[in-house]
Amino acid sequence: MRPTAIVGAWAAALLTAGLLVTPAAAAQDTGGRQTQAGAAAVTKLSHADASARFKAAGIAWRSSGNCSDRNRSTCTSFSRLNLNSALGAITLKKAGGCALTVTGGTETGHASGTYSHWNGYKLDFDPTSCLTHYITGTFTRIADRSDGAAQYKAASGNIYARESNHWDVTFHTCGGC
Repeated sequence: MRPTAIVGAWAAALLTAGLLVTPAAAAQDTGGRQTQAGAAAVTKLSHADASARFKAAGIAWRSSGNCSDRNRSTCTSFSRLNLNSALGAITLKKAGGCALTVTGGTETGHASGTYSHWNGYKLDFDPTSCLTHYITGTFTRIADRSDGAAQYKAASGNIYARESNHWDVTFHTCGGC
């Protein structure tokens, strides 16, 4: 096989695995917009890509409606999830050593805002005792959220809020991936 064919095969494999994003794909995913002046565009994932990444990392997910439609609140969707949010969940799984189950993604029905579920910054997780002990024992307790949820902040800037039946995590970064 010629060297150019080998490089082409590797690039195709990396693109398929979601480990390589072309500049054109990144621009298409974000409409060519940048998140901040001078900042790189946020890379958005498809539901299939995020699901494959989670499966490979041993992260489960479930939906009360047994669906992944972004436009139905009873579904759990990863459509247009930020790459950093997916990588942040994988970092959390590795660092905490806990079983992780995602129960909320980018589907409609969550609170709005810049750093929202809909915009790809947040994921919800089952509040297992292992995950709860890891978050509360590792991250810094900060002021409660306006709805009364206890919050913890990682050195990475990610925020973990304990809601009534899940952890609501805002991924500002990949958490040190």
